[in-house]
Amino acid sequence: MTLQHHDHAHHDVVCDKCIFDTDVHHFEVDVVEASRSRIVLVDLWADWCGPCHFLSPVLAKVIPEYAGKAVLAKVEVDEDDNMKIAGRYGARGFPTVLLFVNREMVDRFHGAKPEHFVREFIDKHLPA
Repeated sequence: MTLQHHDHAHHDVVCDKCIFDTDVHHFEVDVVEASRSRIVLVDLWADWCGPCHFLSPVLAKVIPEYAGKAVLAKVEVDEDDNMKIAGRYGARGFPTVLLFVNREMVDRFHGAKPEHFVREFIDKHLPA
């Protein structure tokens, strides 16, 4: 699966960048600040993680359905200092998906989940 690299200059594009890579250096802007205007999910994953490879295509299918109301930041925990993000949010296994709303991490799930679970997880946090 090829992911688009995030263009830090264009945060208002609806969904051509609804799934993007981020890292410890860009996390504050890409995730925390971006969650002021939309739901931001963070997929903490690792290449060696079998369940991560199951969840990734599920997220890749579901996230674009939200047309920018929910976006997905992917963090490869084994790259650079990215494990610091996992440590900061208490992720003990992978994949861990964090959900940010209005600059706060408000929910999470662990492990590989089916499409209907991911949709329900996002839907319960969408504004009414």
